Amino acid sequence: MAEKKRKRTSGIDRAIQILDILTERQVAMSAYDLAKSLGAPVSTTYKIVDNMIERDMLSRSGNTRIWLGPRLMRYGLVYRSHLDMFTEAKLEMQVLSNTTGETVQICARDGDMMVVIAMAEGEGHFRVTSDVGTRVPLNWTASGRLLLGHLPDDERIAAFRACARPSETGIAETDPVSLAKQSREDFLNRLSLQMGNSEYAVACIAAPIRDASGACVSTMSIVLSEQRVRARLEELTSVVQHAAAQVERALGRQAA
Repeated sequence: MAEKKRKRTSGIDRAIQILDILTERQVAMSAYDLAKSLGAPVSTTYKIVDNMIERDMLSRSGNTRIWLGPRLMRYGLVYRSHLDMFTEAKLEMQVLSNTTGETVQICARDGDMMVVIAMAEGEGHFRVTSDVGTRVPLNWTASGRLLLGHLPDDERIAAFRACARPSETGIAETDPVSLAKQSREDFLNRLSLQMGNSEYAVACIAAPIRDASGACVSTMSIVLSEQRVRARLEELTSVVQHAAAQVERALGRQAA
């Protein structure tokens, strides 16, 4: 009985790993390539993939490519519909985008990565490449630093040591100690600013959205060109902090 239980748990772990790989890479893969990425036996991977396809957890594109299945959408929508924070944050996000004319994003932590969970595009021709579902290392973004800012010193340093990577622009800080220090300062100031860390000529102003315990569970951020942020920094700093505070108040958190 114990042996069967270990095998069942292993199967669940493999299934989750497959979902994680497809989500992170955002491209359909063959079962063979999935097996190699997992470091798992090909025969075992094929069996798990077939079982997941039968249950609509995965889908088959063409004859060989494996992709996420339609059943996941059902789970995601139900989960998101019960997130009061997300509902309130989306309302404030839209108001903030409408009043500023800029692109606004809601971001959250996904392990060692920051993920964009909602976005309202601003007016004009300026567009950012980070759409909903985009995941980048936590050290690349203003939001990423805020999402670790509430943690104790040793946990922040350990988290940044595990996740910090050089950005394509070469500007993002990678030293865990420096990142941990800046992360804490940004969190206490309820504001984080980045200029060109992950994308050339793109700036971001972010404020934390904290839960009842004081943890930063998500962020509200304005994403715009470096040129525009220099002209509107004081104004946009104030409104993004106000929007994040409105979400916190709607959830019952008292202003600090």
